[in-house]
Amino acid sequence: MKLRLFVILVLSIVVLTATPVIAGPFLFDSGLADGRMAMASRPETAPGTEIEAADDFILPFKTIINHGTFVGLIPLGVPLTSIDSVDVEIYRVFPLDSVNPPSGMAPTRVNSPSDDALDSRASGSNLNFSASILNASFTASNSVLNGINKIPNQTTGGEGPRTGQEVLVNVNFSTPFTLDPDHYFFVPQVHLTTGDFFWLSAARPIVGAGTTPFAPDLQAWIRNSNLDPDWLRVGTDIAGGTTPPTFNGAFTLDGTQTPEPGTLALFACGSALLYFRTRKRLL
Repeated sequence: MKLRLFVILVLSIVVLTATPVIAGPFLFDSGLADGRMAMASRPETAPGTEIEAADDFILPFKTIINHGTFVGLIPLGVPLTSIDSVDVEIYRVFPLDSVNPPSGMAPTRVNSPSDDALDSRASGSNLNFSASILNASFTASNSVLNGINKIPNQTTGGEGPRTGQEVLVNVNFSTPFTLDPDHYFFVPQVHLTTGDFFWLSAARPIVGAGTTPFAPDLQAWIRNSNLDPDWLRVGTDIAGGTTPPTFNGAFTLDGTQTPEPGTLALFACGSALLYFRTRKRLL
């Protein structure tokens, strides 16, 4: 009987240690800005049309996200205080939260963000932000601001180099995002009192020390209010070319990863089954 109890104890420990029943830290990092593309991103309240630039990340477990960063450009000579509001939106992958079939204003919606945001945070209510200068002068080889057009005029090649101050924007979510396991898009928007903010690209696929590679790593998308609810691929649709470039956005997210309810249920069922089988044998 003692031997049987010992075996049961060992099996229980194996099951317990193989099951993620304790919450742990979560970190996603797409890598450093690579200087290839600068994507305009501004909220609806800014002068001109709203622009949303999006890049994806994957959550394997239910996750509470309470902080993030992203890297972009503000105009040369403009103080950091010109950043007067920041919004962050989370989208799922089309066709979730969308009308399907889509409106047909873009070449494709496969692997694009949804029509509508799943959740959002805004400074002044449930988001606090700070910014710091990483580089007093940084040039991206290409940019997208005004050339976000419906088909057949989507391929503009981009709007050329963009130079500005490279800034790191920190965002703290006083109301954290609580997200289930899924594939998501991160959409940061910045309003400046002078000029436009441009989110800088990162390498695709994700590589480098400290980054978080995953598959499938989707490319960055962008839209303005005239294209809404559709989206364009920044590289494939707008930059174009014989072999179009593709981009990620430079950003990080961190918080707490929690066990999936299904994982806990499986563990509970397994433990119960093990108990009843053992009890029957020992009687």
